[in-house]
Amino acid sequence: MIITEIKTETVELPLEAPIATAIHNVESIGCVLLTLKTDEGIDGEAYVYTINAARIRAFEEMIKGFSHQLLNRDPHYVGAIWHCIWDEINPTGHKGVTVSAMSAIDVACWDIVGKAADKPLHHIFGACRDSIKTYASGGLWLSEDIETIVEEAKEYVAMGFRGMKVRVGSGNIKYDVARVAAVREAVGPDIELMADVNQALRPKQAIRLGDELEEYHLLWLEEPVAAHDLEGHAKVTASIVTPVASGETEYTRFGMQQMINVEACDVLMPDLQRIGGYSEMLKVAHIASAHNIKISTHVFTEHSLCIAGAAYNCISVEHMPWLGVMFNESMEMRDGEIIIPQRPGTGFTFNWDALDEFII
Repeated sequence: MIITEIKTETVELPLEAPIATAIHNVESIGCVLLTLKTDEGIDGEAYVYTINAARIRAFEEMIKGFSHQLLNRDPHYVGAIWHCIWDEINPTGHKGVTVSAMSAIDVACWDIVGKAADKPLHHIFGACRDSIKTYASGGLWLSEDIETIVEEAKEYVAMGFRGMKVRVGSGNIKYDVARVAAVREAVGPDIELMADVNQALRPKQAIRLGDELEEYHLLWLEEPVAAHDLEGHAKVTASIVTPVASGETEYTRFGMQQMINVEACDVLMPDLQRIGGYSEMLKVAHIASAHNIKISTHVFTEHSLCIAGAAYNCISVEHMPWLGVMFNESMEMRDGEIIIPQRPGTGFTFNWDALDEFII
């Protein structure tokens, strides 16, 4: 089997309504959709995204720029392809757009491997489960007032979610605490509740917030300080009772290893696009396991399920509904867990009919 063609398409998917976190204002999600075609008629699919489609063409051009590493090569040699690209990007850097492009290529190659074997990828990676806990992450935004997020929280419980994440980081600690308190009162003590600061605070502020939120028994406090401030992360992690989750903005196993070395957080949150694809995400899960650290995947819900099915130390996936329209298949949730599909490859294929109206 060899790769015979590389196809990309860019789309922009509008959100139902604009949303905001402490550092983001989001109206749409722009994606580069990658398809690798082979001489045996098996396609591999993957995607990368940017908020509001910002600089989406740069991501597309970076993917295309690695065509010479793909054409006429057997996608089963996904490890060799990964390392060839890794070596090639040394002059341009091992973070940012370069790694994102490599991630999409890696996922698409693995998709072909699974489809060629007629097996779901978590079986190929070494399955440990067929479902994984999830939490609702598509609401409770900082741009919404307390009354609105309370109603959303109740709706999530009615939908079957057993966990959800509320955004904080407004700069007003009393208001942030009031948001969490209101949601906790609305959903009761048995629903797992997380709070995401989105990097908005300084370490001392984050410690104070963590202390005041302790009575609400959060599963974790997420990205309490700037992503690059690993020492600040470590100070917060060492100072509060609530576990700290972070890592979605970090790149590859080397970045995650730095976080582990300074004890920056209690839960690592690898992002499929930034981490370097499935090949690298599995390495990160294993490195974390060696340090007795749990992981929880960041967005990319559909495409992260096969990792969750093979990484024993993965405790959950983030349920982000933004991109469901892209796929022919839908996620199935049961008792607060997402069923890991038994379909070959990633288990999800692009719905081109639905995507046609969103092509840029």
